[in-house]
This record gives sequence, structure tokens and C-alpha cells, in this order.
Amino acid sequence: MDEINNESSEETNEEINKKDAQRIKVLIESQKQEIEEKDDRIKRLIAEFENFKKRSSKERENLYNSIMGDIVTSFLPIIDNLEKAVEVKTVDEEYKQGIELVLKQFKEVLESNGVKEIESIGQTFNPELHEAVTSVVDDNLGVQEIKEEYRKGYMIGDKVIRHSLVVVAN
Repeated sequence: MDEINNESSEETNEEINKKDAQRIKVLIESQKQEIEEKDDRIKRLIAEFENFKKRSSKERENLYNSIMGDIVTSFLPIIDNLEKAVEVKTVDEEYKQGIELVLKQFKEVLESNGVKEIESIGQTFNPELHEAVTSVVDDNLGVQEIKEEYRKGYMIGDKVIRHSLVVVAN
């Protein structure tokens, strides 16, 4: 009888061990799947965060350029008038030099803040940068070449804050 009990207890222990092993395998598989799901979720969150950082950086840059554009636009008529004052002939050279220095300072401040003058004379007309006031026929110039500039244009980065007013040839 002891032999039968020993055999049945050995079989029972083996069955229990097999059942335990199966349960452990199932548990391991479910935990592996859970880890993979969490790993995937973490990767998605990291990607979303990187996109958010890029998007917010671009929005900040656009906002900065927009605000700078508004401020600079209010100063452009002053710069235009200083440029006209420099062109006027005067007997008082010291006065003229003072105006030239103020104009130079204004332009240096604009440049240090990323504002650039739009090149016009001798360039090909570009409607994104220039506004044609009139056109003339001039055999010495190429097609759509800018002959004169009535008012300078300015841009910050890639954004035009004021188009150049120009005379286009041919």
C-alpha cells in the first residue's frame, strides 16, 4: 500500500509541478506582453513630447518674428526720413554727419535683431519681396530687372515685414 501511495504522491507532485510550471509560463507571457505594451506607450509618449517641443519652438519663433515685425514696422518711416535727410545737400557737414550716425545706429540695431534690407536694384523682380509701382522700357536692362527703388523693403528671417516699392524694366 505504501508503494501505491508513494507512486500516486509522486505523480501528484509531478502533475502539480507541471501545472505550476504552466501557470508560471502563462504569467511570464502576460507580463512580457504588458511590458511590451508599456514600452510601446513610453516610445509614443517620447515621440509626442519631441513633436511638442519642435512645435512650441517654432510657435515661439513665429511669435517673436511677428512682434519684432510690428515694432520694426513702426520705426521704418523714421529710417526712411533719415535716409532722405542724408541725401539732402546741406552746408552744415557736422549736422549731416550726425544724421548719418543716427541712421547707422538704427540700421545696426535692426541688423542685430535679425532685420535685413531686401536687395532690389539690379535684381529680378520677385512679387514675394517687391511691389512694382511702375514699369519702363530700358534696353540696357534685362526682362523683369529692377531699375529703381522708391522705398526699401525689410524682412525678418524669411518673413517680409515691408515689400520694396520698385520700378521694373521691360
